[in-house]
Amino acid sequence: MENTKEFKLVKGYYKPTNPIILSIIAIFAAIISVLTFIVPITIPATAGYINLGDIGVMITGSLFGPIVGGIAGGIGSAFTDLFLAPAYALPTLLIKGLEGFIIGLIANPRKHYHKFNYRDVIAILVGGSIMVFGYFIVELLIYGLAGALFESIFNGAIQFGLAAIATIIFDITFRKNIISNLPQAFDKIFVFQ
Repeated sequence: MENTKEFKLVKGYYKPTNPIILSIIAIFAAIISVLTFIVPITIPATAGYINLGDIGVMITGSLFGPIVGGIAGGIGSAFTDLFLAPAYALPTLLIKGLEGFIIGLIANPRKHYHKFNYRDVIAILVGGSIMVFGYFIVELLIYGLAGALFESIFNGAIQFGLAAIATIIFDITFRKNIISNLPQAFDKIFVFQ
């Protein structure tokens, strides 16, 4: 048995160096990118857009934890911004990466995947708030208070709201079965507790 201690990065989650983790990051970054491309609703006041990408970011964090959630969330969302809103690509990499990381860290699926609990709700609320507040700061710097407030309403009410509902449904319905039925994959992502 290999020494798992030298491969851990954060609270029992492995560094993204093995082929399983790298493949899952690539697959979920692509899924997040596609979700972000689907039905982007442009907000004329700020040139930003509302999208479904946060559903992928939140689900990825709550399913795989902070490492995969953070990397896939940031890369998948930023890749789409390169095409749809290039000015937002770098802030998106940071904001969505932090959102996925924090959701995975708080939800801690390696330990708490058996049932939906208060940690999942806190993870979704904190992660979604990071997204709304992060874009508020970026838009405040670019468009001023009026533009930032205007887009925050859409980011908070629509994008965050849809993602939170979808993630709660996913966590309650599918997370336990996916992790329980694929231990050979998940034991390459984290150490079960």
